[in-house]
Amino acid sequence: MSVSWGYSPKTEKYIPLAGFPADKYLIVAQQAIKNLGWSLSHLSESGLIAYTKISFQSYSEEISVRIHGDFAVIKSECVGIQMLFNDYGKNEANLAKFFHEFEYVEFHLKDVWEERLAQYHQQIADQDKNYFEQAPLATKDKIKNFLYLFFPQKGYTVTPVLVLLNAFYYLATIAISIFLMRNFIAAKGNSVDYYTIQMEAKKMALSFGVNHRNMVLDGQYWRLISYQFIHASLSHLFFNMYALVYLGLMIENKLGWKKFLYVYLLSGVCGGLVSLTFHQETIMMGASGAIMGLYGAFIALLLNKSYEKNATRALLISTLFVSAIVLINGSMGKRVDNAAHIGGFLSGFILCYLLTFKVEKTVLLKSWARYATASLLFLLFFSGMIYFSPKYQTELYRELNARFNTNLEVINNIMRLRVSLPKDVKLNAIKTDGIAPTEKNLELAKQMEKLTLKSEDAVARDRKLKLAKASHRAVMLMYRDIKSDSTYRYSKQTSTAIGQIFELLYAEEK
Repeated sequence: MSVSWGYSPKTEKYIPLAGFPADKYLIVAQQAIKNLGWSLSHLSESGLIAYTKISFQSYSEEISVRIHGDFAVIKSECVGIQMLFNDYGKNEANLAKFFHEFEYVEFHLKDVWEERLAQYHQQIADQDKNYFEQAPLATKDKIKNFLYLFFPQKGYTVTPVLVLLNAFYYLATIAISIFLMRNFIAAKGNSVDYYTIQMEAKKMALSFGVNHRNMVLDGQYWRLISYQFIHASLSHLFFNMYALVYLGLMIENKLGWKKFLYVYLLSGVCGGLVSLTFHQETIMMGASGAIMGLYGAFIALLLNKSYEKNATRALLISTLFVSAIVLINGSMGKRVDNAAHIGGFLSGFILCYLLTFKVEKTVLLKSWARYATASLLFLLFFSGMIYFSPKYQTELYRELNARFNTNLEVINNIMRLRVSLPKDVKLNAIKTDGIAPTEKNLELAKQMEKLTLKSEDAVARDRKLKLAKASHRAVMLMYRDIKSDSTYRYSKQTSTAIGQIFELLYAEEK
């Protein structure tokens, strides 16, 4: 069994009719498809389209028979995205079954040709002859080779533009990053370390337009668009563009390029807004939020009956399957922004549903009214997310916390004071290594108290406040004991205060 590879795996056979009437050929093909249990979607004088059964091994392939002059073109093509870019031999197996059944049917229909011909011509009388141009895989059929994926054409206009913009922006950011990083390392010389390089890389990413919570909440809303065109690696770009091309081929011709672009960009913005809720410090990038919006839009089109019934069933299962795989994989990946995936998916579904849902024939919803409703809903969501999302001051907290911990390390010095040291030496040490750093920590604690922090940081901050007060009280008691000539041991009150410090430190480590 041969395996078909490629962007859209398919197997195609050209069969010379050699004088065999085209209508009879289609009658035999129709009966063969019925015998195999496949679902017939269209039959006309130019050919037929059917869909295979859905099973654990397959979420359906499209079977088509087209009459071109003296040839019949029989094709089996995968409907949904295929993992590892191959069809696992499904298409070749489908055609083998079809040809085997064709021979059987041809033999058994030889005595009822006239009756079946009359039924066939009656059946195709009211069929849409242009259905082949509107079928789910019609746009994919126009892609003659890989290069065609990058050129706009009818029904596939904005998708290649988006692909090229993503690719060019990726190449530009890589080139600029390499140039700037080389200059940075050369300027720093041997003093540069891994952490410094990481921080410089983050600064460059921010300058390119990645999504970042505090910057967006500060009013840099344009990042919710620009982050959609930035990718972290070649594989990140490739798999996103692979999905974008597939979805563009399947739904842009149904939506039209304006609605397609509208749903794509706004889904990416909504995904970016949801992502801000779950990521307080990290930077977010990539087109996956917008692409998941297109998956949601695809499902909305299917539910709104934009495709023929049998095609809808096959496409819905394949789309739900792939969407579920992406979301499940995202929930397990540490560096995957699944919040953007979910936000994009839901917003894409809602926006597309509002733009395409069908009402009673007596009610006519104008296009501007649909856009106005969808845009109003988007603006309400956007405003709500921006208004109700607190601006966490995490980075300032980390900086204050680092200074706080440095002061704590200094305090450790007085815990190791030798009893035999002169009184004035010990008092001076407590002033320098105890009272001074604890007073600094009290001031740092006051600054931390004013910060808006996420829950886990707020809990850690509260421990720091207690630790600042406890450590200051302990060193002041130590100073008092030594000054009052308690040379050999601290008072019970001082020992209790010191013990409280260790309890708080132990709780922080846990």
